[in-house]
Formats: sequence, structure tokens, C-alpha cells
Amino acid sequence: MDFAKLIARVQAILLSPKTEWPVIAAEPETVAGLYKKYILILAAIPAVIGFVKGSLIGVSVPFLGTVRTPIGMGITGMIVSYALTVGLVYVLALIINALAPNFGGEKNPIQALKVAAYSYTAGWVASIANIVPWIGWMVALAGSIYGIYLLYLGLTPTMRNPEDKSVVYTVVIVIIGFLLSLVIGAIVGGITAAGTIAGGAASLGSASSNISIDKDSPLGKLAAIGEQVEKQSRKLEAAQRSGDAQAQAEAASQMLGAVLGGGDSVEALAPEALKQFLPERLGDFKRESMSVERSGAMGVQVSTGRARYVDANDTRLDLEITDMGGAKGIMALAGFAGVEQDRQTEYGYEKTYKQGGRLVHEQWDNSSRSGEFGIILGDRFSVKLSGHGEGLDANILKTTLGKLDLAGIEALRDKGVKRG
Repeated sequence: MDFAKLIARVQAILLSPKTEWPVIAAEPETVAGLYKKYILILAAIPAVIGFVKGSLIGVSVPFLGTVRTPIGMGITGMIVSYALTVGLVYVLALIINALAPNFGGEKNPIQALKVAAYSYTAGWVASIANIVPWIGWMVALAGSIYGIYLLYLGLTPTMRNPEDKSVVYTVVIVIIGFLLSLVIGAIVGGITAAGTIAGGAASLGSASSNISIDKDSPLGKLAAIGEQVEKQSRKLEAAQRSGDAQAQAEAASQMLGAVLGGGDSVEALAPEALKQFLPERLGDFKRESMSVERSGAMGVQVSTGRARYVDANDTRLDLEITDMGGAKGIMALAGFAGVEQDRQTEYGYEKTYKQGGRLVHEQWDNSSRSGEFGIILGDRFSVKLSGHGEGLDANILKTTLGKLDLAGIEALRDKGVKRG
């Protein structure tokens, strides 16, 4: 498997689709070749990210704690999700091929599979962002929308339909694909009991020999990740040739770590290190309970510290500090999509923005007197304070979180990092 070509193709279809689609259409291919060299690899991204999010990191529910899918169910859900996604691509290709004559196109099953596979690229890659707090769903949504654009651009070069019929052709395919995705979501959600496995921060890519990229830019960071993935892929291939199952599992974990860690191997903070940032008092609030833990799976480590605080008026706040550890590379690339949000309603507001180089998220609901204030520190740590109560407002959340040693947390951004 040539991972350099894979990464170059991902980069090309995402960054220059208008020129890449004719190249793709002209390439001789087979169903087996497309699956082996592209689909089977990229389709694994949302399945793996869903497992990491659902079983390793968990979903935080205010005042109820963090809900995680048991590891066994998580692995089962990951496998089923992966198998169904791989199958969905083929089913969608059959539909694209069958519909082609209705829109003035030509039937060609190989070209139809190309359309399905390469259009899904944006969604598969963007699914990585689901591991990032707050903005993950927005990046993933943007990836799915961009995938529709890729589908629209790819139909005429591959299926040879008139351009003026591509819009309706695209709409029909998208509707059918959406319905099929709902079926997959229902099946996987049922297996994982709570539906905590989420479909898939940033993009995965690398520089090709014809492109010059600033190493400090988002694309430069993508290229660095790609180089590490290529390096780890050689280890995986060697392990496969050896026939050693244990060596193959370790190599696969290292490859996943290379992607999520931005090319670095990262050991998340020890529980004791997080404990110091959960003080006994936080402004006018006194700590009522506390817990710290570190967990890991498939080469990715995550540490989380939680504490509940209460004031004299019995107003309660929940503080959660998460060291994304092995996923710091994805955290660093979260700004790649330029995500911002500013939503106002009659009851409150929600916004996401950059302040002093940090990503900040605010949410407040006047009707329930509840909200949260969170911040990303050092492209690695998520710090969130949430609460509700009659005596609470958005400003109290901000000022109270500001009393935390945020600079001290941020200073640990390189702790446990082993450069790739």
C-alpha cells in the first residue's frame, strides 16, 4: 500500500477537485483496487473516532457526569459501523450507476464507485473533528456539505451526464444517501445502547511533490501528520509481512496515534497532575466533590479531571478539565476550517470564537438559568465550567473560570510529548 499516493489523492480531491476529477475519471481501476487502496482505509476513520469518542472520552452530561459506551459494546459498534459504511459506498455506487441514464449519463459501475468513494472523502476526513469539544459537529457538518459539492463536480467527468443535469442528479443521490445513513445510524446506535458512538477536526493530508506548503500553516501541519502516517505505514506493512498479530496491532495503534497526535506520540497527564488544577475553592464556590482519571485505547490516551463546586446560595458549578493527549494534533488543527458561531435567540445565545489565540465557547439559556463557558488551552486541554441556578449568570461563569490557573495548565502543553 502506497500511503504517499493515498495522502496526495486525499489532498488533491479536497483542495483542487475541479482539476482532480478528470484525472480520476481517466484512471483505469477495479472495484477491488478502489476498496483496497482507498475505501477500506478512509472509511475506518469515522468508525475509529466514534469508538474513541464514545468509549474512551465519553459524552459529558451536565450534573450527571460523563457517559461512556462500555469498551466491548464500543468495539462491536465500531466494527459494525465500519462494515456498514463500507457496504454503503457500494450500494450508493449501484444507485448512481442505475440513475445515470435518467440524467443523460452513461452506465459504468467502476466510475460510479469512484464517484461514491471520492465524494465521501470530505465527510470521512472531517469526522475526525468529532473528537474535539464544542466545534466538532460543525466541522463534521462542513465536511458533509463539502462532500455534496465534490459529488456535484464529479458526476459529469465520470458518468458523462450533461452539466445542466448534475444539480438534480446530485440532489437525488444525496437524499438516498441520507436515508441509507439514517439506517446505519439506527443500527449502530442500537448496538451501543445509548447511541454514543458519533460519526467523525481538521483534515488529513500531506504535501505532494508538486506543492510547496508553509510548515507552520494548517496545511503544513497536515503535511507533517501525513509524513508520520507514511512512516508508520511502513512499520505496519513490515508487521503484516511478519505474520505477527501482536506486532500488527501495535503498528496499527501507532499509526492511529500518529494521525490524532499530529505526528507525535503523547502520554496524557497523570491523574495526580490534573488534581492540582481542581482547587478547593474557585472564587465564591467551595469544592464539593472531585475525581481524576486517565484512560487509553488503540494508542490514544486521555485524562480527565472533574469537580463540583457550590456557593452559599446552593448554586452548583461543574468543572471539567480534559487533556486530549493523544488527540492534540487534531485539537491543533481545529482552526483549519475557520469555525465560528454566533447564535442569538429570545432565550439566550451561543457563540464560538478565537480570543488571544485560544478557542472559546459560550452558551447561556435565560429560561433555565443555565450555561457553560469553555476554552481550549495549548491546542491540547479543554477546560469547561457549566452550571445552573437562580443566582447564576453568564458573567459569573466567565469570571469564576478566570480564577482557575489557566496559564499553568497551558504551560503543560508539551508534557509527555515524544516528537515523531
